[in-house]
Amino acid sequence: MFTTHFTNKKKTSQWDKSSQLSAVLKDNLEKNNAKINKARLQLISMCILALCKVQTVSFHKLALAFESEGKADSSLRRLQRFIADFDLCSDLIAKIIFGLLPEKTNLKLVIDRTNWKFGKQNINIFMLGITYRNVAFPLLFMMLDKQGNSNSQERIALIKRFVGFFGKKCIDCILADREFVGEEWIKFLNEQKLRYYIRIRNNFKVFLPKKNSTVPVSWLFNGLKVGQVIHYPKIVKINGEYCYLSATLTQKRGEKPELLIIISYNKNEQSLLNYKERWQIETCFKAMKSSGFDIEKTHLQDLERIEKLLCLVMIAFLWCYKIGDYLDRSVKAIPIKKHGHRAKSVFKYGLEFVSEILQNPYRKNFQQILQIFVM
Repeated sequence: MFTTHFTNKKKTSQWDKSSQLSAVLKDNLEKNNAKINKARLQLISMCILALCKVQTVSFHKLALAFESEGKADSSLRRLQRFIADFDLCSDLIAKIIFGLLPEKTNLKLVIDRTNWKFGKQNINIFMLGITYRNVAFPLLFMMLDKQGNSNSQERIALIKRFVGFFGKKCIDCILADREFVGEEWIKFLNEQKLRYYIRIRNNFKVFLPKKNSTVPVSWLFNGLKVGQVIHYPKIVKINGEYCYLSATLTQKRGEKPELLIIISYNKNEQSLLNYKERWQIETCFKAMKSSGFDIEKTHLQDLERIEKLLCLVMIAFLWCYKIGDYLDRSVKAIPIKKHGHRAKSVFKYGLEFVSEILQNPYRKNFQQILQIFVM
C-alpha cells in the first residue's frame, strides 16, 4: 500500500532508524541551544520507535520491541534506569515539538486536564496544546500533585512558560472550558492583552456597568432558540474583570437544550467558532490514551517518572499525526462512512502506517516518513 509514493532501495536497520531519528531531535535541540547526551538521545529515539511499533507504554512490550544486540531483559533494565534516573526536561521536549509543528504563527492555545487513578495515586495532567486540523498537539504540561482543577497561579505559570520560550506574537488566542475561570486568571489575560474564549457556568453573576446592576448571566440570553447565536452588545464585568459575552443554545439528540456562554477579551463575532476548536485537545488525550499509546495503563505512580514517559508519548503522537495528515491529504483520503464520520482518525491512520513500516522488514519507507516528520 502506498509503495508508489514511498520508495527506498536501501534496507534500514533498527539502529539506523534510531540514529536518523536522533539526528532530527538533535538538530531541533541545537536550534534552541540545548543538548542531550548522544547515548540518551539514542535511547529516547528507540523508545519512540518502540512506542509506535507496539502502541502501548508497557515497559515489557517496549523492551521486546527494541531491536538491539542485547536481550529483552537488558533492554528492560536500560529503559527502567532511564525513566528512574535520567533528568528528561519537559521544556526541552516542548522546544523539540514546537520546532516540528506544521504551523508556528497565529496559534490557538488550548488548556485542559486529563486524569486517572492508579492505586491510591491520582495522576492529574494539566496540558497546553496547539490546535491544528481537528487535533491539538501537546506542548507544555504540569503534573498536578492533587485532585481537581488547576488554580489561577498554575494557569498563569503555564502561559508564561509558553511566552518565555516562543513569544507572545505567535499567539492568536487561548481556549478553555468552564473549569478554567477565576478573577486573577482573567485579570492576567486582560493585562497581557491575550485574546481568550472561555466558557463559563450559567449561574455566574454578571455586573452590567451601564445599568449598575448584577444579574445571573443566563438572564441576558433568555428566549434564545436552538442554534441561535447572540453576542451581548455591551462590555460587562465577571468576577471583577471586564469582558464580552457570546452565547448559543445547543441540543444533542435525545437531550435537553444546553446554554453555552463564552467570555472573551475583545468583541469578536467569531467567538463561538473559535471556542469550538477547544474540543481538539480531547482528541489529543484520546489518542495518547485508549486510541493510541494507552498511557493511562502505565503502572508508574511517581509523577516525575510519568512526566518522562509522557514526553516520549508526545513526540510519538506528533510524528504519527503528521504522517496521517500527509497520507490523508496527499496520498489516499480516509474513507467517510455513511454516518458522515471518518472510518478512522488522522492520528490512527498515521500510527498504523508508521507501525507497519517499523514492523514489516519489506516496507522500506522509513526515510520518507522521517522527512515528513520534519516538514
